[in-house]
Amino acid sequence: MADITASMVKELRDKTGAGMMDCKSALNESGGDMEAAIDWLRTKGLAKAAKKAGRVAAEGLIGVIANGTAGAVVEVNSETDFVARNEQFQKMVSDIAAIALANDGDFDKLVAAEFPGTSKSVQDHVTEMVGTIGENMNVRRAGYISVSEGVVSAYVHNQVVPGLGKIGVLVGLESSGDKTKLAELGRQIAMHIAATNPLATRKEEMDQSVVDRERNVLIAEAKESGRPDNIIEKMVEGRIRKFYEEVVLLSQAFVVDPDNTVEKAVKAAEPDIGAPVTVVGFVRFALGEGIEKEESDFAAEVAAARG
Repeated sequence: MADITASMVKELRDKTGAGMMDCKSALNESGGDMEAAIDWLRTKGLAKAAKKAGRVAAEGLIGVIANGTAGAVVEVNSETDFVARNEQFQKMVSDIAAIALANDGDFDKLVAAEFPGTSKSVQDHVTEMVGTIGENMNVRRAGYISVSEGVVSAYVHNQVVPGLGKIGVLVGLESSGDKTKLAELGRQIAMHIAATNPLATRKEEMDQSVVDRERNVLIAEAKESGRPDNIIEKMVEGRIRKFYEEVVLLSQAFVVDPDNTVEKAVKAAEPDIGAPVTVVGFVRFALGEGIEKEESDFAAEVAAARG
């Protein structure tokens, strides 16, 4: 029997898009002959996924799961929204979210974990499903949040089925107070996050490069006024404070009660909850954000098809 190396398995996987174990089996069956291994995979229907792998997958579903003190969110992409309505795909995304929760949202552990009911990894199972469903699909990312005492609340916007939709949010609230009331406050905050898309929980946690970039833009704009530097400095500081109010969760006007910030609303809820409440953090995934979708000229495609 030929000595099948890891590099051979990787090369075959790169060429076919088939799972690692399937590639190893193909190479064993073909005595290490790469072309024969490709043909073996094709006869098994396992190589056709490679033809789909170059297509942009920007649709799909966000999967969210929370179990009280912890929660996970995943994004699994497909090429079309039609697949997102496929029950088989939906079940797969729900299972992947549960695996992410069990692995504390660690992406590498998630894709390497065994998919339920199979002997394959999550990554290999998704690759196999590409061939079954007929579209490019991939697990894009995973997020996780937990609290030592309190609740992690979840919200799914544009929900297709429970726990699956277009936007998924988790928010962690640390408190020893009433868990039911805490969970309701958490859900309201999660809905707020879905609507406003804050960049950080509190201003101290803001990415300094984002703040610096905003400050530089504001300085350049202010200098156009021709005012003295000391006046410009005050103008910029005032506008930076306004910037924080727009992008920092606790400083934003609460969508449920716009007269109060989120921070003030949390403080106002503490007497009813029965203990101090700390917003630990949040995770917000919106389907396809940051993916450059290919623009196609449908009329040109039809004309080309007609020859």
